[in-house]
Amino acid sequence: MKVVIFGATGNVGQHLVHQGLALGHTITAFTRDKAKLNEVGHKNLKICEGDVLDDRVVEDAIDGQDAVICALGAGRKGNIRSEGTFHIIQAMKKTGVKRLIVQSTLGAGDSRGNLDFFWKYLMFGFLLKDAYQDHQAQEKYVMESGLDWTIVRPGAFTDGDATGQFKHGFSADDRSIKLKISKADIAMFVLSQLKTDQYLHRTPGLSY
Repeated sequence: MKVVIFGATGNVGQHLVHQGLALGHTITAFTRDKAKLNEVGHKNLKICEGDVLDDRVVEDAIDGQDAVICALGAGRKGNIRSEGTFHIIQAMKKTGVKRLIVQSTLGAGDSRGNLDFFWKYLMFGFLLKDAYQDHQAQEKYVMESGLDWTIVRPGAFTDGDATGQFKHGFSADDRSIKLKISKADIAMFVLSQLKTDQYLHRTPGLSY
């Protein structure tokens, strides 16, 4: 499958590129800095260096793809997730590409009930308030896009290998989850959505 990954050098993006190539996909890695890519030279990897807010470059990267994966990050400040996702959606509509998988965060939308006091009030209510609002705006754009979307909501990122031993699609009031998951397992789950409609137009949470 031909897949373009936005945020390809980010925390999850690098795992998406590595695992996607290992699965035999033809990957277009969209990044602001190609020097950060560890897979340079792979025969199935194309690198597109550019700004996600540049419509022409984004359209060129998406044109002819089978699917788009968005793993944009912006740290604690800024709105690159939401604004970048908006530009991606517009480019998908122009080029006719329909399948979109977006990595958001556990706690967004109706999954807020999954959070404990620390994450609900200290992290997303104060320290990461701007990033949380950026995710909320991002999800709104996706849900209103008319595309074949899936929004994946992982818990807090951890290091470690892909295990495949995680929970997904749990209820919005499930408080038994650990609110964390490895970046490698996030990538594994996101890539698995390329070949299934299980979570089409849905927002599965992801956590240990």
